[in-house]
Amino acid sequence: MPTEYPVYDQPWKRPGAARYAAARLRAVVRPDVHVTAAPPDLIVDRDAAVVVRDGVTLRVNVYRPAGSDPFPAIVSAHPYGKDNVPQRKWGRWTFSPQYRILRQPGPVAFSSETSWEAPDPVWWLARGYAVINADVRGAGTSGGMGALFSDQEAEDIYDVVEWCGAQPWCSGSVGMLGVSYLAISQYKVAALRPPSLKAICPWEGFTDAYRDLFSPGGIVENGFTRIWQVMTKRGMRTTEDIGAQRKAHPLRDQWWQSLVPDLNRIEVPMLICASFSDHNLHSSGSFRAFESVGSSDKFVYTHRGAKWATFYNDDARRAQLDFFDRYLKGRDIPPPPPVRLEVRDRGDVIADVRTEQQWPLLRTDWRDLYLTDNGILSATHTACDGAVTFHTRRRAAAFTFPVTDDLEITGPMSLALWVSVEGADDVGLFVGVEKWSAGQWIPFEGSYGFGRDRITSGWQRMSLRELDTQRSTPPEPVHTFLRPQPLSPGEIVPVEIALGASATIFRPGDQVRLLIAGRQLAPRNPLWGSFPASYVPTPAALCTLHWGAGRPARLRVPVIP
Repeated sequence: MPTEYPVYDQPWKRPGAARYAAARLRAVVRPDVHVTAAPPDLIVDRDAAVVVRDGVTLRVNVYRPAGSDPFPAIVSAHPYGKDNVPQRKWGRWTFSPQYRILRQPGPVAFSSETSWEAPDPVWWLARGYAVINADVRGAGTSGGMGALFSDQEAEDIYDVVEWCGAQPWCSGSVGMLGVSYLAISQYKVAALRPPSLKAICPWEGFTDAYRDLFSPGGIVENGFTRIWQVMTKRGMRTTEDIGAQRKAHPLRDQWWQSLVPDLNRIEVPMLICASFSDHNLHSSGSFRAFESVGSSDKFVYTHRGAKWATFYNDDARRAQLDFFDRYLKGRDIPPPPPVRLEVRDRGDVIADVRTEQQWPLLRTDWRDLYLTDNGILSATHTACDGAVTFHTRRRAAAFTFPVTDDLEITGPMSLALWVSVEGADDVGLFVGVEKWSAGQWIPFEGSYGFGRDRITSGWQRMSLRELDTQRSTPPEPVHTFLRPQPLSPGEIVPVEIALGASATIFRPGDQVRLLIAGRQLAPRNPLWGSFPASYVPTPAALCTLHWGAGRPARLRVPVIP
């Protein structure tokens, strides 16, 4: 008797929610964050003045190792305030509330001088580096009015880098290091090529604000972006209101394009962290940066863990240190591997960590799995016409591929569909790929500390399906987001959807499950949902997926032999 697979699913109702919520509440009350007091003899010059090219004064905290020899310097640029460090109150350490709200599955440890998402000065000083935390223009104690993602901000940080390189305590070699915005800001600076900047280490930072965060697939994100705008307004005086700008620029027009760094101009060595656990925010942009930068010395460190727990752990810091020792100190040590690849079996089980030479892997066997009747993903294209219809807000269409041999899927995926809609002239499609084993759904680490994520996800607004033919490749479709194409009732149109990169192992008996819905695939609540991720809901409508001889609907997967 053939195995039956679900044709419909409700992935927002996965089991284990109560147990996960309880663990999340425990982490809110007692987060696994460990702060150690900085030594009393720490050498630090707080709020040192750096006058940039237009006369505005920026303020920086300079941490220096003991001794008279000049040292290489590591710069981080802060939009939230460089002085956002742990404080001692009522006999205990307090720290950024994000560590309570956005769960980390592993411990996070740093000194009391560690700014938000920045390197720990005490750790780096002990290894012979000066650390400079700078408030960007308009933030913290710096003067002026700032503009996030702007060329002005990049020029300011250029001037900070050159100021550092000219100081008597600096060897003349400067690097940059930091997480999230402290990573994003590095791209435009490096593209300007300041002479003292010898290497950068952007640790999970997107490269295209429209594609990667504000409107992935053309679907508006209105959860994290709202919170982030509040954070930046509290910590920074700006000339532009990004919330107002996004309303004025719903398409990826010249305003959005002006925020994108020219990655090809980056020539300095770069170690970038590109995780498989941040599809809602940084993952796609980080891999795009690695593939696009002009540097001949570029290296990528991948993982599927939590952002901050990984950044401060021993293995990641050793990778950062070896990189800077080679390119800032000039030590005769081997370069990092081109690709440090981490493959997971499940959320908390690492199957393999190995070195690869390129990304995507050159030996990738791109295989197509076709949508067919009875909820089956088939390795064989069928000539028989078929279709499945689902309500955009009530359930997802599901297709399952049974795994019969050991299977590693590593790299980006893409989905090609033929779609018609009744009841609306546009819908947003939310796509996910899951792993099932022994009849159980297997969760993975995701964005914002969400520990019940899928292998990978993708988004696509149907009216913005036009492809950028110059940038698209067979495994990775890229859309223009410039020309809306509303749907007519019953019209069947093709659409391609990009899904983020992943690295997952499957065993015989496991299943690959493809999900396609008109709503978020995870609940949005803060206890067992993907909070704060939230997307503008799609109209209530009936969506039909079609396949057959003239309409090959398929999931393209990167199989590693």
